Amino acid sequence: MEDTLALIEKEIPRLRRYARYLVRDGSQADDLVQETLARAIEKLHTWQTGTNMRAWLFVIMRNSFISEGRKEQRRPVTSILRDDHPVFAVAGGEETHVAFMDVQKAFESLPGDHRDVLLLVVIEGLKYEEAAAILNVPIGTVRSRVARARMALRDLLEGREDSKVKVLP
Repeated sequence: MEDTLALIEKEIPRLRRYARYLVRDGSQADDLVQETLARAIEKLHTWQTGTNMRAWLFVIMRNSFISEGRKEQRRPVTSILRDDHPVFAVAGGEETHVAFMDVQKAFESLPGDHRDVLLLVVIEGLKYEEAAAILNVPIGTVRSRVARARMALRDLLEGREDSKVKVLP
């Protein structure tokens, strides 16, 4: 039991990052992490030893987020962080900062399903199978979304207007 709780504790920083991505607000993210941890401990008997703890926790978090959104019937939050927010602290000069902001802007203009798969697979380093389980879609869908999202992000960063993926205005 203590080993399992240690595994859960090890994933808290990643849970916080994923929660911030989902809700885009620090205090709501903390609430979502707390709700996720409470549900995980309550349902600890359902976790199978040897499976990926992070993927299991991400599924719980995503389901909690969706349930809470349905319960409150609120529209998606689309707040934009200020340029001086600590999450954007970048070592380097002005060119590095500008390049980072270009990547952020391009990432935010991608459709939500593309941002989701890029976050889980590329940023969080989950396997396609794990991302498919979290998003509740077939693994082939994850693979094609990752490929299309990478291509769209590359097109946006290179200034191509002929990207085949629709991006948000």
